[in-house]
Amino acid sequence: MASNKHEVIAITGVSAGLGLAMVKWYASRGHTVLGCARSAQKISQLNDEYCKGNKPKQFSVVDIMNEAEVKRWSEEVIPSFGAPTFLLNNASVINNNANLWQISAEEFNDVIDINIKGTTNVIRHFVPEMIKAGKGVVVNFSSGWGRSVAVNEAPYCASKWAIEGLSKAMALELPEPLTCVPLSPGIVDTPMLKICFGEQRASLHYSPEEWAETACPFILSIDHSQNGSSLTTP
Repeated sequence: MASNKHEVIAITGVSAGLGLAMVKWYASRGHTVLGCARSAQKISQLNDEYCKGNKPKQFSVVDIMNEAEVKRWSEEVIPSFGAPTFLLNNASVINNNANLWQISAEEFNDVIDINIKGTTNVIRHFVPEMIKAGKGVVVNFSSGWGRSVAVNEAPYCASKWAIEGLSKAMALELPEPLTCVPLSPGIVDTPMLKICFGEQRASLHYSPEEWAETACPFILSIDHSQNGSSLTTP
């Protein structure tokens, strides 16, 4: 059952797709949402919508590949809002459909640097404060392709298999009752899905807003009994 408590929820990749849908759902239920994305325009819009008046800004322009930017983000929001009770590492990218040997080094590096290294940068600068607070749940967004594979998606599959292993190992390292899980969101009609499925096929699946109605309360229900488990949103 989802918690009815007020939570501080930090989410990466809030400019579109699942990240934006989670911002809307959690904020509408009275939770404090802290978010980051690379788009200055989207971040400005979110701050205008959710941080009116003299409220501290809850949304920041951050490239999670840049550790210095992640460090600055943590140092800006934690003093104002406290350590997050839920840290949702959602930001990721997918490669364009191609055989592995046809994918450029630059494109491969972007997938690995954002999906794995970026997630780890966020963990490095937020989790120590969660440990000090003695509570918190880290949800690293994985994929069905972190547990299986697909043609033309080798870099993405590799990154999400890495997220599965990283999360399970981290779960063993965290002091109780802190929790870490890899979470597959299932198949959702996001900009990323359109890249690999195409517009028409992607549109057959749930919208991010429809997904959030069941996924967001499910995420709030995650506790230490599930530590290290590979989860999938309903």
